[in-house]
Amino acid sequence: MPDRPKLRVDIVTIFPEAFGPLQLSVLGRAQRAGLLLVRVWNLRDFTTDRHRTTDDYPYGGGPGMVMKAEPFFAAARAIAQEAGGLGRVILTSPQGRPFTQRLAHELSRAGHLVILCGHYEGVDERVAVGLKAEEISIGDYVLTGGELAAMVIVDATARLVPGVVGDEASVREDSFTRGLLDYPHYTRPAEVEGLRVPEVLLSGNHQAIARWRRKEAIRRTLRRRPDLLQAAQLDEEDRALLEEVLREEREGGGGGV
Repeated sequence: MPDRPKLRVDIVTIFPEAFGPLQLSVLGRAQRAGLLLVRVWNLRDFTTDRHRTTDDYPYGGGPGMVMKAEPFFAAARAIAQEAGGLGRVILTSPQGRPFTQRLAHELSRAGHLVILCGHYEGVDERVAVGLKAEEISIGDYVLTGGELAAMVIVDATARLVPGVVGDEASVREDSFTRGLLDYPHYTRPAEVEGLRVPEVLLSGNHQAIARWRRKEAIRRTLRRRPDLLQAAQLDEEDRALLEEVLREEREGGGGGV
């Protein structure tokens, strides 16, 4: 077991019980192996009133409630004391920087993340300013709270830490890793409900299989997320495959899935 985890994640939330799933499957094994440490802090433990209040009415009026700043600052001090520093601070927010695979790779090398879960109409702006928190959004929609967003960030980030996922090749071939969607996958049997696995995958020709997979990843990206192709890391062979796919699409839809 490592002397210290490769990635420590401290999560501050008013619903600590929501994070049970992080103890399961791959991330659970990573924590038991000492590769990953996930520490969940109850924001209410850092309040000072008898009702353990974490929100209040917004200055200037308006609907809803705003999360108070003081409990977040108190929680941050406790985390820094226990961890020997505060690490990289993230605030879940629909106004934040979009969460992407590239950002997940960046965060996986941070060593220490602190994720603050927002709620209600938002968090007092002084939290982001005072803690130099980076606001991150997992999509253009609004959730009831930041817990699901925090779990998405932890899951996508932690699986990129070396050793967390047993098959490193699987991680290297993930969707979005090179800016493309993944290729289609098949398993036994070779025919289901009259639908057959593409013959190339049964050929045993590894070079042909690799080419087919790359081509179908390009085709799937073109059909479903053409916007990704503009920033995708395409080498000379990839660009030739893209030209093939474009020609096939023009001539009648191509042979992909």
